[in-house]
Amino acid sequence: MASEKAIDAIKGAILLEKKGKAFYETVARQTESAAVREIFEMMSAEESTHVEILQKHYDKLMKEGQFAPAEYDKKAEKFDAQILTTRIKEEVAAAGYEAAAISAAMAMEDRAVAFYSERARTSDDAMEKKLFEWLSNWEKTHLQFLSEVDKELQQSVWHDSNFWPM
Repeated sequence: MASEKAIDAIKGAILLEKKGKAFYETVARQTESAAVREIFEMMSAEESTHVEILQKHYDKLMKEGQFAPAEYDKKAEKFDAQILTTRIKEEVAAAGYEAAAISAAMAMEDRAVAFYSERARTSDDAMEKKLFEWLSNWEKTHLQFLSEVDKELQQSVWHDSNFWPM
């Protein structure tokens, strides 16, 4: 039988991913920026993939007490950071709704990375360890991209506000 910690970790991961998906869908619906919409729709789709994978592991844990063998060949979408960042800078006010949504998304991704990394580090089960390492790495790609966008928006505000040293 699977440990309570493993079952709770999977349930926590599914909840994290569903919250992320709901947030990304909301931002995609509400934004006026096509570039932001594109990013958040892509991220929502990736969170759906994570939920599906986690659900398979949960089902296997509940039925057989072990994690499902899995091929971790699905990778995070490659965001063309330079093109999307340029479009976002053109379309988004750095102090507006979209910029706030990007900051909130960074916090969510950071929490997911921490949760998955910790579970990978503490698990005694090789399959569980592999699953949570894979999820952590995938979420790190989201966090890195969002961090790059946020930095560009911040520098844009600083430039527009003449915050640079004389």
